[in-house]
Formats: sequence, C-alpha cells, structure tokens
Amino acid sequence: VSTAYVSGEKAGLIKEEPYYMGDTLNGRTGLDIEGEKKLIEAKLQELQDEGATEETIKVSMKDMGMERSMHWGWPNVYVFTKALGEMVLMQEKGDIPLVIVRPTIVTSTYKEPMPGWIEGVRTIDSLIVAYGKGRLTYFPGDLESIIDMGLEIANSVFCQYFRDTYMNLSRRVNHIMRLQEVYKPYLFFQTIYDDENMEKLRTEANERGVETEVFYFDPKAFDWEDYLINIHIPGL
Repeated sequence: VSTAYVSGEKAGLIKEEPYYMGDTLNGRTGLDIEGEKKLIEAKLQELQDEGATEETIKVSMKDMGMERSMHWGWPNVYVFTKALGEMVLMQEKGDIPLVIVRPTIVTSTYKEPMPGWIEGVRTIDSLIVAYGKGRLTYFPGDLESIIDMGLEIANSVFCQYFRDTYMNLSRRVNHIMRLQEVYKPYLFFQTIYDDENMEKLRTEANERGVETEVFYFDPKAFDWEDYLINIHIPGL
C-alpha cells in the first residue's frame, strides 16, 4: 500500500505507472537508496559526536529528511519514502506478481468490519478533531477542487494594537502554520488519478460474481456526505 501523493504536486491526469529505481520527480539523476542511507547515518553520527540533545537531533534529522526529499522533487519525507518503497519492490519482485495500491486520504471503514472503525488519528482527521475541540475555527479550501480541503493561514497581526493578542496566541498560530506545511503538498492542486486498472478489476469481479458483497468497492455507489457525517466522524 503506497499513496497517490507519490506523484508530488503535479496537476492533471496521473497515470497508473510504477516507479523504477533511480526515477525522480524533477528529472535529477543519481538517486541511490544506499547513498541516501549513508548520508542519514553520517548526519546522525555527526550530531551525536557533537553531543547534541535528543530534541536537536530530532529536529535536525527531520530538516535533513525534508531537504533530501525536495532535492529529488518530492515535497516531504512521507511520500519520498513511499516512492522509494515502490522502487525497491519493482526491483526485487522478480517473477512474483505485484500490486501497488495508491489511495489518497484514508479514513474510517464504510461498513467492514464495522461502520466507522479507525485506528488512530490520521491525515485529515487531525483537522476534524481540532475543529471538534474548538481549536480550529477557520480552515479555507479551494472551492474548485474535487474533494480536497486546503490550509491557508492569514496574518494574525494587522497592527501594533494586536501585539499582546498575538503573543498570547502565537503557539496556536505556529501550530496551524505547521499544519499548513504538512498538508500543503496534498492541497490546492488539480489532479485526477487514473483508475482504469482498478475499474477493470471491479468490473471483472462483478461479472464473475467473486463475493461482490464482501469485496464491493464502487465509489460511485457510496453516499459520501452520509458516510463522513454519520459514520466516519462518530467513529473518529
């Protein structure tokens, strides 16, 4: 299981094509997984030799991960490592059949094993939880996008009059700005993911009657508003 966002922030139709060892989003050559591992190990060793604190090491390694991801064209470490995982599987699979599934944002179950089942708070759910707790009251999105929501933060301070308010709420603002950076790669871009192969699989399964009730996955048959309001959010 990979993620649809291995395609980065490209707009338009995204075809169902795998990544092969050395592929990059920005066309740069020289991507090597072993080389990336050595860079990470060297950086970690350097920080440890300097006697850096655990917090400093944590922040520094996160920053390095972002730098390496963006160097090859991916917006963050999560999608970069997912793409690397696909490359390894394509290289090592040999004659073994391989299926790579690239979902977008995964939420709770529709009905199996039970409606609203979910393990942990993931991706978009953190925004739902923040809104439900009253911590997030403003969350703009691109009204022209298909289903994606987006983060955009307006300046909190308009003049000196609001200085004290800003100082008191800066932690909340910084938290939201961090959310903006986390979700930015997935939002405000017009992308359509090609699902021709998945549609062929669904059609063939229906025609053969392969336990269609158990493995039913036609997204057009779902009431998405009812699912989100009456199943996913209560389950969350």
